[in-house]
Amino acid sequence: MSTGFWAYESVFYQIYPLGFCGAPFENDGVQTHKIKKVEEWIPHMKKLGINAIYFSPVFESDTHGYNTRDYKKIDVRIGTNQDFKEVCQRLHENGIRVVLDGVFNHVGRGFYQFQDVLKNRENSPYLNWFHINLGGNSNYNDGLWYEGWEGNYDLVKLNLQNGEVVHHILDAVQYWIDEFDIDGLRLDVAYCLDENFVRTLRSFTTEKKPDFFLLGEMLHGDYNRLMNDSMLHSVTNYECYKGLHSSFNSMNMFEINHSLLRQFGPENWTLYKGKHLLSFVDNHDVSRIASVLTNEKHLPLIYAMAFGMPGIPCVYYGSEWGTKAKKEEGDPALRVSFDAPQWNDLTTFISKLAEAKKHSQALNYGDFRSVLLTNRQCIFERKTDSERVLVAINADGENFHAEFDAGCGTAVDLITGETHDFGGGSDLPPYSAAYWKMER
Repeated sequence: MSTGFWAYESVFYQIYPLGFCGAPFENDGVQTHKIKKVEEWIPHMKKLGINAIYFSPVFESDTHGYNTRDYKKIDVRIGTNQDFKEVCQRLHENGIRVVLDGVFNHVGRGFYQFQDVLKNRENSPYLNWFHINLGGNSNYNDGLWYEGWEGNYDLVKLNLQNGEVVHHILDAVQYWIDEFDIDGLRLDVAYCLDENFVRTLRSFTTEKKPDFFLLGEMLHGDYNRLMNDSMLHSVTNYECYKGLHSSFNSMNMFEINHSLLRQFGPENWTLYKGKHLLSFVDNHDVSRIASVLTNEKHLPLIYAMAFGMPGIPCVYYGSEWGTKAKKEEGDPALRVSFDAPQWNDLTTFISKLAEAKKHSQALNYGDFRSVLLTNRQCIFERKTDSERVLVAINADGENFHAEFDAGCGTAVDLITGETHDFGGGSDLPPYSAAYWKMER
């Protein structure tokens, strides 16, 4: 089993900078320095136990960040390159790694090379940077057709089989490493990317920075297609994202347990044994978890499950104190600007989970085995050669008496620090979670 990679021992925090900074939706070209606000949140992140941050898009774009204009320029609506450099420095000084959103499948219509094609057509040196048909037309009446991402024509698909395009992207990545000292990339719509491009990116970044982390956005299918030794280190675990909230809302712990066994279980055929997927309960694309769960008492428990299962947990800014927002209200509702971070019982609880997770060999690297399962309770084991932790969840409003072979007499709960005695069975209080670290 691989050990010792910083990303696998991290608790991530996701910020959507344009929303976080309260930037206008359309790029108005007005220079601000709002990204410095991140520095004000560092004490909050440290208290929460965060040691890595993932920034959604920060580079100059037409509107929402994913329609890039310039890969080497921080969006004017949030700051200058110097501002962002200082933010990254502060984060690093406080032991927080920096991962940026690499939007490499497509660019915005404002991208210089695409604008050149619109203007000069067949005479443009950038014609083959995109998938263009000069005989067609677009929704924008450009007098030419081009491929957009999933029919979105504000997102112009790049030709990643073109060496010049690849060079342009790698040059930008090199710049981000040199200028901002970034520690990794999250690849937007990784499932659409050319596989050779992903391999090239992996070897390029590893050479520049041996512990550089590559995470890919995957929604479905076999994650191993892109997550392997020559491509991505990790991908987003959307299967378990759904399983987590669905299990609590339907009071059926079999669902999430089934996914975890399928992905990480002891059998030889399981899909991602020894791999480290990104675990999350919400993000910038989906409803806030506090708006999804039908019983708010399940809110701490779903985080306990996400931090206790195999993977790298990621908290979306604002959700740590139970902010609500629904996808139906539109993306801006999910990507809001808060005046200041808040702290409550949920935040305190998540900070305890984060400390437990970061310092536990078993929670970072351990195998997965189901120990006890009912509709409303589940206990599973995370185990390495040096440590064994049982994660116990009771989603019911009643006390539950669990009888199982713990394989030892006592344990310490990594969340509370209290000793737990297994003699005569274990009582799980209503709506409770425990991480029992077993005595040797």
